[in-house]
Amino acid sequence: MNAGDSIVYVVDDDASSRQSLEFLIKASGYAVRAFSSSKDFLASVRPEVPACLVLDVRMPGLTGLELQGELAKRGVRLPIIFITGHGDIPMSVQAMKAGAMEFLTKPFREDNMLRAITLAIDNDRVAHRERLEMAELRRRHARLTPREREVMASVVTGLLNKQVAAELGASEKTIKAHRAKVMQKMEAASLADLVRMSEKLVADA
Repeated sequence: MNAGDSIVYVVDDDASSRQSLEFLIKASGYAVRAFSSSKDFLASVRPEVPACLVLDVRMPGLTGLELQGELAKRGVRLPIIFITGHGDIPMSVQAMKAGAMEFLTKPFREDNMLRAITLAIDNDRVAHRERLEMAELRRRHARLTPREREVMASVVTGLLNKQVAAELGASEKTIKAHRAKVMQKMEAASLADLVRMSEKLVADA
């Protein structure tokens, strides 16, 4: 099991359950941060590293399902493994429909929990890499002037410089210079590379 620089968050109001989970997760090589309430978890500062959340369903205050909804509202994409001592089918269906990765009923087998954590961390590792790549793409795109963005939008459709010039009411020489700047600022190795970047930016918008 390759824990790497990942973190497993545990939110459970049951102290004994929370401590047992902490011990199990630490023994498996993962960093772990445990909280006794959803409120404390939301108030915490979480580093931008691959992570997952082991979350109790029934808790005083903000329940596990309500926390799942709150994270979704805030745009926090974190794989969630629900645990409960009072699970039922409608509850598990609700959790899974909202994106939970697993729903385990206490007492659960340790290997089932560790398998779920490994899968969740692996999935978030991929998502984390994609988030970093998108952040870098947005940073590069933000460096473009409004005119350069117009040129990029036209170029990626396959138009030639003279066609872009006619479309934007500029000289071909000016468009050629803008295009070179776009390629430089976006750090694109080729037109195909620039097209892929543009598709990702559009999909992320």
